Amino acid sequence: MNKLYIFTLIVTILFTTGCSTRGKRTYSNFSKPKRYSENKSSYSSTPNKKNYKHPTMRPYVVRGIRYHPTVVNVGDIFKGNASWYGPNFHGKLTSNGETYNMYDMTAAHKTLPMNTIVKVTNLRNGKSAVVRINDRGPFVATRIIDLSNKAAHKIAMVGAGTAPVRLEILGFASKGKKSIPTKKQLQAAPKQKHLSDFALQIASFSKIDGALSTQQKFDGTDGYKTIIKDMQVDGNRVFKVWLKGFKSEQEARDYKATGNFEHAFIVREN
Repeated sequence: MNKLYIFTLIVTILFTTGCSTRGKRTYSNFSKPKRYSENKSSYSSTPNKKNYKHPTMRPYVVRGIRYHPTVVNVGDIFKGNASWYGPNFHGKLTSNGETYNMYDMTAAHKTLPMNTIVKVTNLRNGKSAVVRINDRGPFVATRIIDLSNKAAHKIAMVGAGTAPVRLEILGFASKGKKSIPTKKQLQAAPKQKHLSDFALQIASFSKIDGALSTQQKFDGTDGYKTIIKDMQVDGNRVFKVWLKGFKSEQEARDYKATGNFEHAFIVREN
């Protein structure tokens, strides 16, 4: 058995034992989980040019099947089955060299460019999650995406293991990109019936960056929606982050009493 044969055998095993590189390196500390907005204007409409030359965009073969990574367009829709992966891969390396954190909103896909932002909707219950592609897989027939444990929980498919889903391409994440919403977008509140005018102010900033980060971090918390209110206070521009979606003032007060947001207070929209 020559050295070339042994090397080829090892490489084959590495590619066929999982849906990514998922190396042995493990970590015990992770940064706070990242969430992603459904707002398409938050992302670039085209991938970063470096992605075109990234090794993950080269054709590759797994289990005898050749895959050709390719660039897609914002708004493209795909349907298929989703699966998920969690504890067994937590802390290991993904295909693009990141560390897999099962509490992040990420996913594996066979051909999408890394950092593609995808909205995944469970067709059984209508629940959706927005994830960023940072891994390759799943290499199982009919499955088109492998969600992180956190994302799978968000669309309620952990127990079933798989679910029929619709994927919508929202855009491509790129470092350093800032998207400043218009005042109309900042003031936009969730359009739902039977909701009260009461909200919970959870933060206030003099600069938009902090407000955008807080809005993204807490949007969807316990089923509530975050919005940014662009206001003038004593002649200064202030960006306030509100948590909305309460059916009554009492519901807002009950939620405030949980202490999830230490310095929050009740506000009412005029």
